Amino acid sequence: MTESPGGSIGGSSDARSRSAAASSAGARSGRRRRRVEGGRKHRHEVKVTPEEEARLLMLAEAAKVSVPRLLIESALAGGAESSAGRREAVAELFSAGRLLASIANNVNQIARVANSTMEVPVETDATLAAVRRVAERVEEAVDALSV
Repeated sequence: MTESPGGSIGGSSDARSRSAAASSAGARSGRRRRRVEGGRKHRHEVKVTPEEEARLLMLAEAAKVSVPRLLIESALAGGAESSAGRREAVAELFSAGRLLASIANNVNQIARVANSTMEVPVETDATLAAVRRVAERVEEAVDALSV
């Protein structure tokens, strides 16, 4: 412990400011978390950038809770599930992109044949149906990202 210029004894001023912000945010909520038999044994440390810290403090203040409580409530309210859902949607978009590139090649081949022979190839309907299916997959993946 060190004595600060203000005469108080404690850790760094940064740690005190975070602690004060968390304490004042916790005090704003008007209620504490319930006691747990044997206490809370697990602790998680999260390092954030100054920008992330400012955003967390703003969100916690708006919700009238502490930053740790905000993080716990956000995570337990489905944050992890929605994050996993976003990853799945992004993977689906990449897959659909590769499929679209393949179908685009087929469409170009069909167009080349149609232009040179003046006849529409038999596989045109199947290829256009595949384009519609992939477009639906893209729309579903985009919808999943926007939720």
